[in-house]
Amino acid sequence: MMRHVVSALFLSVGICVPVLAADGPAVPNFVEETATAGVDAVYEGDWEFMVGGGVAAFDCSGDGFADLYVAGGSAPAHFYRNVSDVGGTLRFERFEAGLELEGVTGAYPIDIDSDGITDLAVLRVGENVLMRGLGGCRFERANETWGFDGGEAWSTAFAATWERGASWPTLAVGNYIDRKEEGFPWGSCTDNWLHRPAAGADRFGTPFALKPSYCALSMLFTDWNRSGTPSLRVSNDREYYKGGQEQLWRIGQGATPSLYTAEEGWERLRIWGMGIASYDLDADGYPEYFLTSMADNKLQTLASGEGPSPRPTYADTAFAKGVTAHRPYVGDNLRPSTAWHAQFEDVNNDGLADLFVAKGNVAKMPDFAEEDPNNLLLQRPDGTFEEAGDRAGVASTKIGRGAALADFNLDGLLDLVVVNRWHTAQTWRNTGGDTGRWLQVRLEQDAPNRDALGAWIEVRCGDTVLRREVSSGGGHASGQGGWHHFGLGDEAKGEIRVIWPDGEAGAWQEFDADGFYVLSRGAAPTAWRPG
Repeated sequence: MMRHVVSALFLSVGICVPVLAADGPAVPNFVEETATAGVDAVYEGDWEFMVGGGVAAFDCSGDGFADLYVAGGSAPAHFYRNVSDVGGTLRFERFEAGLELEGVTGAYPIDIDSDGITDLAVLRVGENVLMRGLGGCRFERANETWGFDGGEAWSTAFAATWERGASWPTLAVGNYIDRKEEGFPWGSCTDNWLHRPAAGADRFGTPFALKPSYCALSMLFTDWNRSGTPSLRVSNDREYYKGGQEQLWRIGQGATPSLYTAEEGWERLRIWGMGIASYDLDADGYPEYFLTSMADNKLQTLASGEGPSPRPTYADTAFAKGVTAHRPYVGDNLRPSTAWHAQFEDVNNDGLADLFVAKGNVAKMPDFAEEDPNNLLLQRPDGTFEEAGDRAGVASTKIGRGAALADFNLDGLLDLVVVNRWHTAQTWRNTGGDTGRWLQVRLEQDAPNRDALGAWIEVRCGDTVLRREVSSGGGHASGQGGWHHFGLGDEAKGEIRVIWPDGEAGAWQEFDADGFYVLSRGAAPTAWRPG
């Protein structure tokens, strides 16, 4: 397919010069390799596993390739080492890593003890477990060593940050319905918990209950107002909460957490909140948030205006941008959709973030679509999106839950894995097409917070700056670590800098397209190649 570029138009609106097909955004070609990739996990279970079903994608072998840990629900979870070749078919091998737990709903990679080896926060129906990385993709339980109270709730959401000056992270755990409540499953929601460091110690103290709690299914620490202090967004399932709403918690250093209120600009929003995806789509320096739900997905844009003290007031732009994704776009089953994991990534490397949404009926809810295809919404240069899931080859209807878009074979193209309820997880390799150039970076800094959670990566491409916040949380029960991917369109070079978690802005430094770089604090970008 022939490329064409209208440079004057696109440079005038301040974006990277994109790669376009003659009739719109270039559609990448995803080839399903489920049968040969080796990921054979199934998210099993009945009532208590209707939610969750996540996957963690992270490199624990040190070779740069992202490995996988897949929730199994009532069956054991499984870990898979990535044995793919660069640019080749996707291949994973099941590996006994010490992570073969039952009751797992999801997992998030994070280097808790800042030793340079990735650990895992494992969410479960029952006790949550922090698994310390030992190197070589082996893990051991660390709850007792790190003073972590795993509880015995039904956990479905997670987020992590480092509060300013802390040597140990702060973890948020979101819990679902109270299984002990009379009248279960129609009882009350269980309290969510904030695990902060114990005073003067590298371990966790007594957890703090985030009351009120409204059956959280996704959490994200995010610096929504660019103040330097992330707040905690919580997305809640209105099916079970009583009088609840979406929440934004103020997590100030040394202060008791408090909710933003209507008087401060936080407007009441009630959805079947299941997942959160975040990206600065309009290049104004502030992130947008896509919130998944049942036939009521939202795209929130800060509406209070720029300035030193914006209010947390958001406008819903989902309809205007074409991302309502409220019903199936193929087939004749036109009942409302059910959306779960969402993720902004540039799947065609044109310099514009696209949006993937995993779809699937809760079970057999007759009022909602049973044949519910995943969405792949490609961003156009004017900021709107068009559906391409069927044309790209990812429009599966196998009851999706969690997912990960990551470059599993290190060829510069983002591949896809989706966890399904009662069906084998699916794996797709992105074989490209008329796609653009790319950049992938990994951050490093001295302990604590080795992976620089809370940093912002900025890539200057053409006349604009692409920005992404480094976070652990969001999505639906699915977390990622490692490379951060940027599409560059036709740009052969660019500049990059990092605004580190403490607010220090690094210098702008040049890079060449189509490469991997390690960005260490205070040093020039280091080119990296597989092997």
